[in-house]
Amino acid sequence: MLWFIGLGISGADGLGADTIKVLKNADIVFLEVFTSPITRSQLTKIRKMVRGELKTASRWMVEDGKAILNEAKNRKVALLSYGDPFIATTHIELRVRAISEKIKTKAIHAASAIPSLIGECGLHYYKIGRPVTMMQDKQSATSVYQTLYENLITGNHTVIILEYNSDANFFLDPRDAFTNLILTESEQKQSVVDESTFAIVGSRIGMNSQNIITGKLSSLKKLEFGRPPHTIIIPGRMHFTESNALKILAKCLDEPFDNSSRIQKVSDQMLQKYIPKARKALEEVTGYFKEDKSIQPVLENAGLYLDDAEKFHSQGKSELAVLSIGYAEGLIDALRLSRGLDPWT
Repeated sequence: MLWFIGLGISGADGLGADTIKVLKNADIVFLEVFTSPITRSQLTKIRKMVRGELKTASRWMVEDGKAILNEAKNRKVALLSYGDPFIATTHIELRVRAISEKIKTKAIHAASAIPSLIGECGLHYYKIGRPVTMMQDKQSATSVYQTLYENLITGNHTVIILEYNSDANFFLDPRDAFTNLILTESEQKQSVVDESTFAIVGSRIGMNSQNIITGKLSSLKKLEFGRPPHTIIIPGRMHFTESNALKILAKCLDEPFDNSSRIQKVSDQMLQKYIPKARKALEEVTGYFKEDKSIQPVLENAGLYLDDAEKFHSQGKSELAVLSIGYAEGLIDALRLSRGLDPWT
């Protein structure tokens, strides 16, 4: 038998009677320690609940899973973790493996820090976009940056989970995460994030020392956030009820504002640049062929494609607008090349 049990965000103090009963009756309890740090006081409380054997389970032990599954084939085993047991994909995989090996499994769900933080901030949960984890490796900031871009385009909020390495006792500091994002912006140049971007930092959610502070990155980078864990939220389009709640529920260094309103799709950025450029090129090439009646239909078609590009762009149909500008550019380039001119010079 293998139980998957969540400690929730309050730790051992928040466990119900049924959960405590399972822990007491288990032959072995594996305490997973790689998704979130655990304090000595919490460890002491858990030891008092467990009558059987208590073992700490590192990432490799859970990912490998063999020791846990072998024990669960003949004994009552529990895997205990902070938050909800199935927030971590590693735990889901272990459950699938257990079932495939004919091991009976059950779960006791609990609150997770991520949805709890969203509620503590007063944000609307249905507006949360794809969450992403930022690692110490600066290269991971690129995927975070792209996820942030995609979420902001749709007006959604982005939850950035910061790396926790239990083996090295390392937790990525929010200030380092902000620095990495700014550096990535200097490379990607999509105008996704800068010093004025509004962000939320939630620290130690569910603990007595819980703290939520918000502000521009330029303001947040000056702070010390204390002990981990920390999680960052970069809001997208905020409803006025979210902004009002945030100002009451959190410490706001700066007035909350809409990050999504300042961001454009890459296609929109391209269209704003290339539509005027194509108009100018069409005017110039028309001068070369104003006496050639056989070319007039080509010039007219190029103009119509540009009209379509502007129309689709105004309607928010960026993909169709890009296609139209591509057709127009192709005709204009062909005409310039026919006269021995470099296109788009």
